[in-house]
Amino acid sequence: MPPQPRDGAGSLHAQLWPLTARFTDEGVLEVGGVAVPDLVAEYGSPLYVLDEVDVRTRAAQFRAAYDDRSMPADVYYAAKALLATTVARWVSDEGLGIDASTGGELAVALAAGVDPARILLHGSNKSYAELDTAVSTGVGRIVIDSLIEIDRIAQIAAEHDVTVDVLVRVTVGVEAHTHEFIATAHEDQKFGLSLADGVAIDAAARIIGEPRLRLVGLHSHIGSQIFDASGFEVAAARIVGLATQIRDELGVEIAELNLGGGMGIAYTPDDDPIEVVDMATAIRTIVRDACDRAGMAIPRLAFEPGRAIVGQAGITVYEVGTIKQVQLGHGAQRAYVSVDGGMSDNLRTALYDADYTCALASRASMEDTMLSRVVGKHCESGDIVVRDAWLPDDLRAGDLLAVAGTGAYCRSMSSQYNYLPRPAVVAVRDGRSRVVLRRETMEDLLRLDPGGMTHE
Repeated sequence: MPPQPRDGAGSLHAQLWPLTARFTDEGVLEVGGVAVPDLVAEYGSPLYVLDEVDVRTRAAQFRAAYDDRSMPADVYYAAKALLATTVARWVSDEGLGIDASTGGELAVALAAGVDPARILLHGSNKSYAELDTAVSTGVGRIVIDSLIEIDRIAQIAAEHDVTVDVLVRVTVGVEAHTHEFIATAHEDQKFGLSLADGVAIDAAARIIGEPRLRLVGLHSHIGSQIFDASGFEVAAARIVGLATQIRDELGVEIAELNLGGGMGIAYTPDDDPIEVVDMATAIRTIVRDACDRAGMAIPRLAFEPGRAIVGQAGITVYEVGTIKQVQLGHGAQRAYVSVDGGMSDNLRTALYDADYTCALASRASMEDTMLSRVVGKHCESGDIVVRDAWLPDDLRAGDLLAVAGTGAYCRSMSSQYNYLPRPAVVAVRDGRSRVVLRRETMEDLLRLDPGGMTHE
């Protein structure tokens, strides 16, 4: 039977787990020099654990990979992957800006002390209040996602007597080879302004006609969990073509080309994402070739990695509750291993049919492994954390399981379904831990309910 996802005592498949993760000789998982059982004893379970060294290292890798004198680039951390003031400060310290997609994300970035000029605001339905905050605080870039936003931003800019730098998000008709819900550049979806039907060039003309707006760039995002650069070839060619059209017909040179994010990570041993520096090199070549063919000066580039910075840095730790053996037929069986969390702290399995890797984290086991399905405690058949895992035959209630690759889109998409409080996020480094986001309590849940009982 397949073994536990480790390469012997003291190590794990490095591509799947945080950089500082290791197993002790006793089979206990450590991250950042802190034993997982000790973290659970102090902070409770379920628990998100975030490796600070991992986050900072990957942020610095992106900054270095795209820091090319021949083709300068800006790197914005996509805050939607995971955001707290602590995380915003980490990535800002490493030279990254912040890509915020809502007023709430913008507020957290500002509260963290991030320079507003290094913040880029996204969103397919930005409210007047969100846009007003962005303009009044001096956000560096606003990405326009609809024609109505042009008038709104122009009005707000006039009210504040400023000129606002904007980009147009362009739907280029390229679909990354990924899940339907995370592919974002094909025509039949909510993001961007279509290149094919002329709305994108219309938006550019309107912006150029607004004295309070400055069109500085074009934006394209083709999807998420991208493992190679091939999808960027057509996207870059089409967006460079639009930039050339804007230059020739509207007389404005496009200074910036933002190709979005979407760089993938490994969730299972079968995943094989491209190295950051290799992706950067490939994209620079693609853009340079597209500009050369179009006779266009190479613009400044920008990228928005999120998952690729925090995804592998995070794990989720659960305590095992019940275990049921289910007969599958022909003598096969599966163990349903129930844990104390579920789809409220990791929606991706239910939403995207995502795969994960998990391991026994609290002790060693020399037993054979059993085909297992790690499931949550919610009242949903689809409440699955890890669809297929091989866990020890002697797994028992009270054991701790660690799920790898949960740093991105788990806490940020979490909910209070079935009135289950959301777990804490704890950062670890150099043998120490600290709270990044505290655990919710029942008092937190009831505080929003004005009809609850009061006690004298």
